[in-house]
Amino acid sequence: MIKTYGSAVMGVSAYTITVEADITPGQTGYFLVGLPDSAVKEGQQRIEAAVLNSQFKYPRYKCVVNMAPADIRKEGSAYDLTIAAGFLAATGQLKHEKLHRYILMGELSLDGALKPIKGALPIAIQARKEGFEGLLLPTANAREAALVSDLKVYGFDQLRDVVQFFERPELFDPVQVNTRDEFYEQQSHFEVDFSDVKGQEQIKRALEIAAAGGHNVLLIGPPGAGKTMLSKRLPTILPPLSLHEALETTKIHSVAGKLPTQASLVAVRPFRSPHHTISDVALVGGGGHPQPGEISLAHNGVLFLDELPEFKRTVLEVMRQPLEERRVTISRARFTVDYPASFMLVAAMNPCPCGFYNHPDKDCICGVHNVQRYLNKVSGPLLDRIDLHVEVTPVPFSELTDNRKSESSEEIRTRVLSARERQIARLGGKEINCNAQMNGNQVREFCEISSAGMLLLKTAMERLGLSARAYDRILKVARTIADLSNSDNIQVEHLAEAIQYRSLDRDSWGS
Repeated sequence: MIKTYGSAVMGVSAYTITVEADITPGQTGYFLVGLPDSAVKEGQQRIEAAVLNSQFKYPRYKCVVNMAPADIRKEGSAYDLTIAAGFLAATGQLKHEKLHRYILMGELSLDGALKPIKGALPIAIQARKEGFEGLLLPTANAREAALVSDLKVYGFDQLRDVVQFFERPELFDPVQVNTRDEFYEQQSHFEVDFSDVKGQEQIKRALEIAAAGGHNVLLIGPPGAGKTMLSKRLPTILPPLSLHEALETTKIHSVAGKLPTQASLVAVRPFRSPHHTISDVALVGGGGHPQPGEISLAHNGVLFLDELPEFKRTVLEVMRQPLEERRVTISRARFTVDYPASFMLVAAMNPCPCGFYNHPDKDCICGVHNVQRYLNKVSGPLLDRIDLHVEVTPVPFSELTDNRKSESSEEIRTRVLSARERQIARLGGKEINCNAQMNGNQVREFCEISSAGMLLLKTAMERLGLSARAYDRILKVARTIADLSNSDNIQVEHLAEAIQYRSLDRDSWGS
C-alpha cells in the first residue's frame, strides 16, 4: 500500500487529505472510497488515459483508493495527480521513498497535462504548517503557491515530469517569488486616475471623505453624470494594501479560482461590480459546494452596486449583516464556513424611473408617487448603513472642455493616508482602524461637539426632517472631515458639511 498526500479547501483554509492506494494482483476492479463526489469519481477515466498516454502502465488488478479522513466529503478534480502518483508508486513506476514529504495536487488532461486548480495558496500555507518539505502542482499555480516561504514549490506541465522529479530531483528547481518586491512594485499600478475627471469637485470631495473614513457611499444622479466613472477611481485613493491584507485577499481569490494564470499576489484593492441580476447566493457566497461571493471577493476593497433599486430586495437585504459584522457565515448541517467580507459599499442609482428628477435642464415625467415608490425599493435598514448620500449633477460644457489638469489620485491619497494615520492612532488600529467602524461608545468618546455644533445639528434635524438614524452617521462623517483638516476637535463647519451628505433622509426628497 502507498500513501500520497493532497489537500482540501474549506472556506479560506485547507486541511490535508491522505490518499491510500492498494493494488491486489489476481483480481480486477476499481474502488474509490472516502466520501468522494462525482468529480473525484470521474477522475478514474482521466487518470487511466493520462497514465497510458504518458507511456506508463495502468494497473489491471483490483485497485482500492481510500481518501482519509473518510467522513469529510472530497470535492473537485484536483486529486487526479494525487491518486495517479499512488498508482504509479504502487506498481513500481515511481520512486516512492520521498513521496511522503510532498503534497501533490492537480487535474489531469487525457494526454497527461496538468491543469490549474483552485486554492493553491491556502494549500501551500497548510503544507508548510504541517511540516511538508514541498508542494507539487501545475505550473499555472506555482507562482501563487510560492508566496509561502520555507516551502519548496515545484510547477509541472506533464505527469511524466512529476515521475522524473522523484527519480532525479536535482534536475528541477523550486519556483522562487520575491513576495515583498513584487508586492511593492505592483502596489500603485492603476489604469484610471482622478486627474481624468473633469469637474465634479463636490463629488470628488465626498469620495475623499469616504476613503479617509472607510464610509459607505450612495451616489444619486441622472444617467451620464459620471457616477460609475467616479466610483471606479475610488480604489486609487484608498490606502494601499498591507502585505497581510494582500495575502488575505489573495487567499479568497485563489479559493474562488479568480486569480489570473501565473499570478502571484493581489497587490491593489479589489473593485467588484456585480450586475443587478445577481442572486443572493452569488452575492454573499454559499451554494451546494460553498464558494466566496462577490462581497468576499471585494474584501479589503470596494463593492460597487450600479442601479441599486434594480437589485432584488432579497439580494440587498442579505448584505445587512455582513456590512455590520464584516464577515459572512455559511452554515450547513455538517459544517460552518466563515468568509471575510470587510469592504466599502459604493452604490449608484437614478433619482427616479426616468432618471431626471432634480435635473437642472430636463423635466422629470414621473409622478411624485412613482418617484417615492422607486426610492422605496431601497430599504431603510440598508440606507442606515450608508453614511454619505451624494447628489451627482451633470458636468457643464464649460468644465468638459476645460484643459486644466485636475488633481491626481496620488495627491488625494496623500491626504487620505494622513487622516487614516490619525484614526489608527486614536482607535488603536487593530480590529477598528477607521471612523466608519466606530461603535456607539466610541462615537460618544471621540465625536464630542461644542454647544454651537449641537445647536446646528438640532436645527438641521428639525428643519430638514432628518431621521434619527442620521445622527450617528453625521457625527462619524464630521469626525472624518475634521481628520482631513488635521483638527483634533469637530468644528461647526465640519458638522455643516457632514449634514449635507444626508440627502435621502430629508422628508422633502421625492415629495
